[in-house]
Amino acid sequence: MPLKELKGPKGPKGPEGPQGAEGCLQERITGALVGAAVGDALGGPVEGYSPDQILERHSGRVHGVVGPWNGDAWRTARPIAPYHKGDGHVTDDTLMTHALVRVYATVRDHLDAYSVADHLVPDLMQNPRWIPELEAEAIPLQRVFLAEKWLAARLHYGHADPREAGVGNIVNCGAAMYMAPVGLVNAANPAGAYAEALDVAGAHQSSYGREAAGVFAAAVAAACVPGATPDSVVAACLSLAKDGTRTAIEKVCEVAAGHSDFESALGPLREAVAPYDTVGPDYRAPSLDARRPSRTKAIEELPVALGMVVVSGGDFRHAVLGSVNYGRDCDSIATMAGAVAGALGSAVPRDWSKTVAEASRLDLWEPATTLTAVTRELFERDVLRRRAHEAAFSEIGGLRCSD
Repeated sequence: MPLKELKGPKGPKGPEGPQGAEGCLQERITGALVGAAVGDALGGPVEGYSPDQILERHSGRVHGVVGPWNGDAWRTARPIAPYHKGDGHVTDDTLMTHALVRVYATVRDHLDAYSVADHLVPDLMQNPRWIPELEAEAIPLQRVFLAEKWLAARLHYGHADPREAGVGNIVNCGAAMYMAPVGLVNAANPAGAYAEALDVAGAHQSSYGREAAGVFAAAVAAACVPGATPDSVVAACLSLAKDGTRTAIEKVCEVAAGHSDFESALGPLREAVAPYDTVGPDYRAPSLDARRPSRTKAIEELPVALGMVVVSGGDFRHAVLGSVNYGRDCDSIATMAGAVAGALGSAVPRDWSKTVAEASRLDLWEPATTLTAVTRELFERDVLRRRAHEAAFSEIGGLRCSD
């Protein structure tokens, strides 16, 4: 079933989204990074619950920033996760995304698995920062999930080869959730973003978790192409994705193309991704096959995020709210949907970004300014490398001369 014709990004444009259809590089990068953080913060308080549970808890759908699921008991209600999720607080998705931006700012070149070992892991372990969900300053490693703590265990303590360190980790969206910067430094080059993200993610994930990281980076890069639409982003993803990841994206987006409102799409999108998701119907009680390597499976988050971008026609507010109300791992789903919609040029609502920035005590715009400068430097360096290659290739007779 082919995807339907989709409209381009909708909604008013402003400082957080491109003024014109094409938009400048910094506006694309700002839209993606601020959009990812806002999606993360909106999804955090309802993460792990079903659409029906969300509907009951909030007496309707979530339409913006909401408080913790357990109210004032947020610190003790779930001992395994004593985090203040809600009230505009970003989660580890944003902490990891900003950490990767800092790595780019240090290296100022394309990254690989060794960059994770040499720069990302020390940053997570050695530099205390304000952690919104802890309401305290701490090293980021104290907040990230077990799949991210694996980075320290394998690379810092285990001295594993960074290119293979992801093998053995639980297979989840942990690497994919923070790969937007890789897509942005490869803006308008989905294949380049895919290859770089696969290398970076090798230090963190394997199997379809690593594959999802590559495809998400490609989606963000594809969203930066002039004239990009949700349809063209999905097409770029399908041209690169492998195995179960490709099939899951195809099936979910085919279903999404038949909907223009997230409410009607919530159930059908879950049904479409269910055959490829290993976690199972109860997100809080994963199946025995959950998060194991497979050629035929996929993480749930990326296909659903792309599906919500399709449903919304690229509109940021619609895509993120659909992702949030989908439930399950909805902070990561909304992070991915927000990044893609923001890169497409749909403006992030000012009231949301202002609330999240103030509540999280984070400058959401500075990382975008930093990454824009790095991206320009990288492109100039890549051009010089390409020219040097062309000159060398020509010198050894590689270029055909016309008669």
